[in-house]
Amino acid sequence: MRVLAIACAALLAMPAWAEGEQAGDFDYYVLSLSWAPGWCATEGAGRDAAQCDPANDAHFVLHGLWPQYESGWPSYCRTTARNPSRAQTAAMEDIMGSDGAAWYQWKKHGRCAGLSATDYFAQARAAYESVTVPWVFQQLTKDVRLPAKVVEEAFLEANPNLRPDMVTVTCDQGRIDEVRICLNKDLTPRACGTDVTRDCRMTDALMERVR
Repeated sequence: MRVLAIACAALLAMPAWAEGEQAGDFDYYVLSLSWAPGWCATEGAGRDAAQCDPANDAHFVLHGLWPQYESGWPSYCRTTARNPSRAQTAAMEDIMGSDGAAWYQWKKHGRCAGLSATDYFAQARAAYESVTVPWVFQQLTKDVRLPAKVVEEAFLEANPNLRPDMVTVTCDQGRIDEVRICLNKDLTPRACGTDVTRDCRMTDALMERVR
């Protein structure tokens, strides 16, 4: 019984992500940038995804702009805002890789921002454009293995307004997966919550070349 009581107390202490929260109720944004060559190698090429076409030279693409609590995050929020049109989601393909990605991000995260679809996508684009992707990653001509910390340091050098506690790098399947940057609602950088700052500690994470 004592073990059960401890387990229940631990579960109650964990942040709850129930889904369906009220739109506009959040503390800050997480800007998530996905390393397209890695995703293409594991999934995208098999789906014949547009961003995996070598002609697109995709590097870090916009995964999403996610409303976040200081601990946890809302999703699939209740909102009176109209869903985006196909033209609106298609207009995000240049930085998100596909209109399908844009639609999914609106459905799961965008509704939680308390904005119209037009304003949310404009906010997401502005956030993406506020970050400089290090030149070396835009022009990566061969596969490399490197410490994930090197990726973070490159972003800090290219963006002097960022501090280490504002940026985190994630890995998946032995690869560099995403760079996540925490932003205030006005898109100025801020420190990430403790549940976001979980850096990948790999010393030999794979980064596939830009196709």
